[in-house]
Amino acid sequence: MCCRHRLAYLATTSQQTKTNHIIMNRRDFIQLSGMGIGAMLGASVPVLGNIVPAEALLDPKIDPVTKKRLADVALNAAKARGATYTDVRIGRYMQQYLFTRETKVQNIVNAESYGVGIRVIANGTWGFAATSDVTTQGIAKCAETAVAIAKANAKIQKEPVNLAPQKGVGEVVWNTPIKRNAFEVPVQEKIDLLMKVNSEAMKNGAGFVTSNLFFVNEQKYFASSDGSYIDQDIHRIWPTFTVTAVDKQAGKFKTRDAISSPMGMGYEYLDGLASEKIAAPNGLVGYRNSYDMVEDAIMAAKQAKEKLTAKTVPAGKYDLVLDPNHLGLTIHESVGHPTELDRVLGYEANYAGTSFATLDKWQTKAFNYGSKLVNIVADKTQPHCLGTVGYDDEGVPCKEWNLIKDGVLVNYQAIRDQVGILGEKESHGCCYADNWNSVQFQRMPNVSLQPGKEKLSVFDMIKGVEKGIYIIGRGSYSIDQQRYNFQFGGQLFYEIKNGELTSMLDDVAYQSNTQEFWNSCVQICDKDDYRTFGSFFDGKGQPSQVSAVSHGSATTRFNGVNVINTGRKI
Repeated sequence: MCCRHRLAYLATTSQQTKTNHIIMNRRDFIQLSGMGIGAMLGASVPVLGNIVPAEALLDPKIDPVTKKRLADVALNAAKARGATYTDVRIGRYMQQYLFTRETKVQNIVNAESYGVGIRVIANGTWGFAATSDVTTQGIAKCAETAVAIAKANAKIQKEPVNLAPQKGVGEVVWNTPIKRNAFEVPVQEKIDLLMKVNSEAMKNGAGFVTSNLFFVNEQKYFASSDGSYIDQDIHRIWPTFTVTAVDKQAGKFKTRDAISSPMGMGYEYLDGLASEKIAAPNGLVGYRNSYDMVEDAIMAAKQAKEKLTAKTVPAGKYDLVLDPNHLGLTIHESVGHPTELDRVLGYEANYAGTSFATLDKWQTKAFNYGSKLVNIVADKTQPHCLGTVGYDDEGVPCKEWNLIKDGVLVNYQAIRDQVGILGEKESHGCCYADNWNSVQFQRMPNVSLQPGKEKLSVFDMIKGVEKGIYIIGRGSYSIDQQRYNFQFGGQLFYEIKNGELTSMLDDVAYQSNTQEFWNSCVQICDKDDYRTFGSFFDGKGQPSQVSAVSHGSATTRFNGVNVINTGRKI
């Protein structure tokens, strides 16, 4: 959302959030806070509220007919007060989070939030208000408040809001295609899985292990004065763990996090109903549309032990072979964030800075973002991805579009009040709010590197590397405020010598800048190796909001990248 318009967004809310949780002690809290939920990227997990039974999360709130009637109340009330545009979001947001450590359940959180957010344009200016009073009177009052706020803000508005046209879609329904609703799976079954993960990891050499499950269900009803009434039911899932191996004699420890990707799926992601695995070098396994959490935990324990004796990496130039579960984070930081139009324009800098990919570079139609192999698309329609929905929070049908084509920057991510700046007449459909009481604004869609067109497996790719490193999983990272200079680590590192994968390495991180890095891309495996990485809690904005987004790729090779040794001598 443009900064010139953001002042127009003021909210009056009375949030109604209910949570059922187990209180943890200080020691467990400190341990949990450091367990490596890195994908939250600055967000916090909601754990406070009034007690509500877990089974209450399954009770339906309002049927579609009633939602439409209530939405019409808001539309009519806003129009009567002078709004030229109105949209209404009636939302029910549910989360269930489970945390365990070794043989103990540390925390179980069931949270539910329910209410209405109303956004209007009056006198050419945005206004927003929200309420948990989901009644005819409460909604009408909320709509009137939104219009009053817009009119008050119009006094400082320098130019009117310019919305790209959007034809109403009528009454439509879209649901995440799930086979098993995670909220209907008994908590005991989920805890049994986590206990097995922990037990098997301990049997195979882990000194400590934490495991966690995150489930989200967004039930959103959108209506607008354009003529749309959209009912959506969205599901997301994220299983994760961290295992720690300890060498007491040496006073060392090493960790390995789960090689899982959060997904836009139901519980079938974990129960084998959608089982799909991809073979990788050194007996490793890649997961696509399914995840064997126990198998990964066993492997993680063994690999954490192996990391204790892994040789430290000699600094220098290497060819890097990057697994999709690692490369996704690099895509997120060096392509996803810098192609958000509000960052490009300098209207947004929270959590991730602005962008080096400024409009003057795009306007040349020849800015060399990467090599000719690099084709990166934004897409909110790819099955099973976190950001995939039928319609965004402005009622725009979701789609796919190019960001980088044959290495050239060709577009950005923009919503209805932004695309006019690009000379476009249609929103990209990437507007999102993380709750009914939050204002929707531009959020990152699924941003993915397209697989290579030529048949190429990761085994064949490694055969062509003389001096390189194969990197798996996300680790620590840093990137500057223009998303240009960066450093990335990982979970596992294997040396490549003369076309063969040899021993494990440690203390590895690579440094580059965005343009140099993507121009060093020389090979991409084909679609048979394509998998997704995900960020379940991606932060942006002020007040902050979180969203979920996936990044797909196949294993990719980058030549001549600078690798540093991150180890410390004590």
